[in-house]
Amino acid sequence: MFDRRVLWFCLGLGLCVGLGVWFILPGGLAGKSEGVRTSDNTLIDKVKSTWRAQDGETAEQIFTKVSKVAHFIPRGWEVGQKTDSGEPVIFSWAKHRADKTKEEYTVTWEVAPDGTMKIVAPYARPMELGWQAFALSLIADEVTNDESGVNRHFLHNPANFNFVTTAQGKLGDLLRRGRCSIDEPVGVHYSPRIDEQQTAKGGLWRVELSVDCNVPGPSYFTRDEVIIFEKREGQDWEPQSFFAKLIATYAPGSWFKLADPKDQEAFEAGKKKLSK
Repeated sequence: MFDRRVLWFCLGLGLCVGLGVWFILPGGLAGKSEGVRTSDNTLIDKVKSTWRAQDGETAEQIFTKVSKVAHFIPRGWEVGQKTDSGEPVIFSWAKHRADKTKEEYTVTWEVAPDGTMKIVAPYARPMELGWQAFALSLIADEVTNDESGVNRHFLHNPANFNFVTTAQGKLGDLLRRGRCSIDEPVGVHYSPRIDEQQTAKGGLWRVELSVDCNVPGPSYFTRDEVIIFEKREGQDWEPQSFFAKLIATYAPGSWFKLADPKDQEAFEAGKKKLSK
């Protein structure tokens, strides 16, 4: 009996020592905490702490806010394979909790050797404008793909478009003061530079929405009107549609009273051609 107890004690002691060595060595569980190396954690922490949207928000702040208004379930962070241009830091997310790994989406930052970092995928570039722009881009995509339970209230709230600024003020505030309601379609996206021969540097962000405005003016001006603004990297927002130019130039309530008659004539002529 004594020999048997000694035998079991020795076996137990050996097992404990073996487990202790396994946890301490790099190849054990302690060396694979959260599925990444210590150096990987450092790189991820750098993106979390250093990268900022144009309004000063961090990536995690944006993801937390977006998850409350869109189909956006955060999954986790990891570091990808190092390349000559840098190391990719990847954040994965899913539209639904039951989605499998192969159904996940990713936001990837490329961290260059000099420490600079940029978002790679064009679809995620709206988050550089802030959480509302990113949320709008995702929700608009949900509408396009007939997703159920879309947060259309967020999509149609003028206050969420205040990241677009004009000489007259923030776009959302101007729409509210002009008694405008937002319809569909709504689009917020980023278009990368196609080739090096383009005269303008970098890609551009584009915001497009349809509105009905309860202001004095012809019904074909104030109903189902298209607003388009574009912004190139490092530059201000520029109006691209006729109504956007009015909004950026005149105060709400006088958009059509003070508009250039030549512009109105050209716009009315265009409307007449479309109606034929």
